Amino acid sequence: MKDKYELNEELNELLSMMDADEYPDAVDYLERLVDEDDRGSYAPLEIAETLMHIRKLPPVLWAFVFDLLEKEGESGSKDSADALNDLGALYYDGTGCEQSFAKSVTYYERAAAAGSRQAQENLGYCYYYGRNMPVDYEKAFHYFALGAFDGHLISLYKIGDMYANGYYVPKNEKEAFLIYERCINEMTDEAAKYVAGPVFLRLGKCFLHGVGTEPNYKSALVCYQKAESFLYDMVKGGDVMYKKSMEAAVEGAAKARAKLAAELPGNEWTFDN
Repeated sequence: MKDKYELNEELNELLSMMDADEYPDAVDYLERLVDEDDRGSYAPLEIAETLMHIRKLPPVLWAFVFDLLEKEGESGSKDSADALNDLGALYYDGTGCEQSFAKSVTYYERAAAAGSRQAQENLGYCYYYGRNMPVDYEKAFHYFALGAFDGHLISLYKIGDMYANGYYVPKNEKEAFLIYERCINEMTDEAAKYVAGPVFLRLGKCFLHGVGTEPNYKSALVCYQKAESFLYDMVKGGDVMYKKSMEAAVEGAAKARAKLAAELPGNEWTFDN
């Protein structure tokens, strides 16, 4: 692992290779890192993760991020499991690299073995959707259960999906509905940024079609509207994979409005003015 002086030299070298006009956010962050007062106050994992969330990075800086994560993952430190999970996530999405589910699964497995609950949840996704492996709902349920027991609401609502569809567990729409409601009830403001949109979308469908509960078109409309708002923020923030979900929320809201409109009284009477 680099000491803070080696890291400082590398950061200065990276800065000399970057155009501040083209990469203003990245340059600003690196300049703050090399400041004498800040140097050494950032762990390698924190540097890598901060850079990962800057929208635009040059290839040389992505190489730096991967190098930091690789070395931290091999270090055996308290951050090594999270570093390995981050590498898996980058390969899963093809961010800063060529997408490779094979490499992603390898890093997730290493991170999970090192104790990362997030990596276990991510493995659940890999088995659920068959990422570089056959679909295996039993293993997906196993990994999602580990995450759910540790408070991961994404794992919890995916278990709800498995009950809704009868994947590995017997189909039980009522159980799925109760799980989705539990996600909302247990959600913190921070978790809502990532979980509320997908969960409200599912609840909207439940209320619209009577899945696991009685149809309630007003509740369906409210859920779809909340889903659209949260999903819009996710897509705007860079999670473009949720664009179809956002569109589904808009369509669901329109269907709920149509159902509500059909329940309104007709024009058999009017007020006299």
